[in-house]
Amino acid sequence: MHGPAAVLSTDRPAAWGGVFAMTLCVFALIASEFMPVSLLTPIAGALHVTQGMAGRGIAVSGAFAVVTSLCISALAGGMDRKTLLLLLTGAMGLSGAVVALAPNYAVYMAGRALIGVVVGGFWAMSAATAMRLVPLQQVPRALAIFNGGNALATVVAAPLGAYLGSVIGWRGAFLCLVPVSLVALAWQWISLPSMPAAPQVAGARRPLAIFTLLRDPVVSLGMLAVGLFFMGQFTLFTYVRPFLETVTRVDPGTLSLVLLVIGLTGFIGTLFVGTVLKRGFYRTLAAIPVLMAAAAIGLVAFGSQAGIVAALLGFWGLIATAAPVGWWAWIPRTFPRDAEAGGGLMVAVIQLAIALGSTIGGLLFDGSGYRSAFMASAAMLLGAAVLVWLTARRQARQAGGTGPVA
Repeated sequence: MHGPAAVLSTDRPAAWGGVFAMTLCVFALIASEFMPVSLLTPIAGALHVTQGMAGRGIAVSGAFAVVTSLCISALAGGMDRKTLLLLLTGAMGLSGAVVALAPNYAVYMAGRALIGVVVGGFWAMSAATAMRLVPLQQVPRALAIFNGGNALATVVAAPLGAYLGSVIGWRGAFLCLVPVSLVALAWQWISLPSMPAAPQVAGARRPLAIFTLLRDPVVSLGMLAVGLFFMGQFTLFTYVRPFLETVTRVDPGTLSLVLLVIGLTGFIGTLFVGTVLKRGFYRTLAAIPVLMAAAAIGLVAFGSQAGIVAALLGFWGLIATAAPVGWWAWIPRTFPRDAEAGGGLMVAVIQLAIALGSTIGGLLFDGSGYRSAFMASAAMLLGAAVLVWLTARRQARQAGGTGPVA
């Protein structure tokens, strides 16, 4: 077990209003973090930078999320977690305004750095917060609802962002995130109970101390797997719009439709992945990157054929959006007594992977074209599948078994 035991009641009232308020915040957060994906071309044009440089707006948010997730528990100290969540939600709205009004690339990147701080802080505390809002036996349901906000954002954000970008411009699209953030702030203010810092966390955890969790081979292998998975995903996904515009050569209406297909299939995948995970947890986590790698190779082979590309990207959305549900379910399995630390480490790994993946993808996309970026994505995803298999084997050995954990 990792860390001191948390005192979790199984019979306290469930604060479902707080769960749904945080779900709205998840929706706004995911939409804010990945809005540049659907607006990469106009952002690059307006700020006079390459598409790869514009894509680094996702990389910088990932980098700041890494730092924040590693330090948030120590920096927050004894602060009430409700107050901390409210501050982060307010910063999310401010980030949207800064990006929308950015007069140059430097200010744009500063706004993206601010959303990275929010991402790191919010996701690091999400599992631990769910464990304090509802009875322990209902925590998986609360986490599933959080991920529902994630999935809904993937359905709405990309196609709506592309549509709004064509109607009111990319700046207007980012401004639309500000009122959503304010509504989430007000709802959390009303519905979240006071959540004083746990005694073992308040002032006791040093920054970067969560790296001690990596002494467990299951944790280190699992974190490597999730990191390589998200690197592979965002090496490709960050550059879907320029790929569709320059290789598949779709018109703006078809572009929005394809992005909508990715979001809708992702939402469907999130609804059903829980059932699949119950049948084979590690098998599912390993199969997802293998199937995504196959889709990436298919995009390279059939990039100019719009129908096949739409089908492949729809399949990509179906499995890629469902994957985080599985990895967040891995947190309470692996860190049942220290979810805040485990969640912080997971967020750090994921955001570092997103930053590296989007940066590597941008360098490859700008330097040698989409084929090299997409094939690099496929290689990373296959590597992630191997690491999942190794994680399962190690956990089976620790449990006294002889084969991989299902």
